[in-house]
Amino acid sequence: MRKIYRFVISAGFMLLCLNASSQLKKGNIMLGADIANLDLSLNTGSNFGASLNPKFARFIQDNFALGGYINFRLSTAKDQGTSVGYGIGPLARYYFNDESNPVGHASFFVEGNAGIEGSNPAHGNSTNGLGLGIGPGIAYFITSNVGLEALLKYQGIIGFGSSVTSSDLTMAFGLQIYLPHKTLEKAAEMK
Repeated sequence: MRKIYRFVISAGFMLLCLNASSQLKKGNIMLGADIANLDLSLNTGSNFGASLNPKFARFIQDNFALGGYINFRLSTAKDQGTSVGYGIGPLARYYFNDESNPVGHASFFVEGNAGIEGSNPAHGNSTNGLGLGIGPGIAYFITSNVGLEALLKYQGIIGFGSSVTSSDLTMAFGLQIYLPHKTLEKAAEMK
């Protein structure tokens, strides 16, 4: 357990000591999550809704990352039941970026995914099967390794259930951490 703590502390320290360098280079890791459809009503008998989408990707070449995602959606209201959605699968991202990427820089990107997904509302038609999504986004780097993101994404499901297809358009906001592969290698050596 001590090794894990030491690894986390040393990796965090190295991230703080880095000067601004390109986050989108081959070998780097992207790790974070998006949140959408957040509804926290405060009235009596009110509802709750949220969608959480963790992501992990590795840059296989400059500006192009491949990885995976998990999606979980929940919506509930008193006396209305609970709606649940899920998804898991691979994702790809391409950033439209120049060579220099200092702090305070924004990069546009396009994200696509394909996986196993489902949409199961409390009332209405459910669909489970192949989920496909694509959409543009923007990442604004507030530090050399942290980006705030906005993503407009079309998400469709083709499969089976009481409906053969379902689709929606979602605006999500997220936070991604970009870990340089050199920092990860140094942290692994310190174990």
